[in-house]
Amino acid sequence: MKVNQAEIVISAVSEKQYPEARYPEFALAGRSNVGKSSLINRLINRKNLARTSSKPGKTQTLNFYLINESIYFVDVPGYGYAQVSKKERAKWGGMMEEYFKNRETLQAVILITDLRHEPTEDDIQMYDYLKYFELPVIVIGTKLDKIPKTKRYKHIKRSKKVLEMDPEDIFIPFSAETSEGKEDVWNAIRSFM
Repeated sequence: MKVNQAEIVISAVSEKQYPEARYPEFALAGRSNVGKSSLINRLINRKNLARTSSKPGKTQTLNFYLINESIYFVDVPGYGYAQVSKKERAKWGGMMEEYFKNRETLQAVILITDLRHEPTEDDIQMYDYLKYFELPVIVIGTKLDKIPKTKRYKHIKRSKKVLEMDPEDIFIPFSAETSEGKEDVWNAIRSFM
């Protein structure tokens, strides 16, 4: 997909702040520092619309990015970061639950994992949480460029098995470095529109 326009519209902490425009939405969830911002930037061909940080736990709001005035990417706070207080994590949890449970324009959740490693307990918990809300999930295994071509199939198979993925959900290996998998991600997104 050719992206001509991309902008951050709002950083929301509650339903009252969500954008009123009713475009299809795709939420991006994943462990802190797994590469959500890099994925967004690669998909829209921008260097830093979504801020990347070496410090985990930076995203603390629901960040709505309007793409081509036709869809929203919604970056949600990362999980699995120990330096955030329990109180803060509980606040994020409530904010995310409100969004996942009530947002009618949410088409699917893009769950980002690191393909080099087995999905973590937090990844499994997030996947199960999304399935509890009966949300379609597109799982993206990032850092594909770091895995030798001969071992990729094994890593993909392992990720699907550990997550106990629903056969209806989509798994896409992806590299923000090389753009490998980028068209597959856009095709998956289009399939929900």
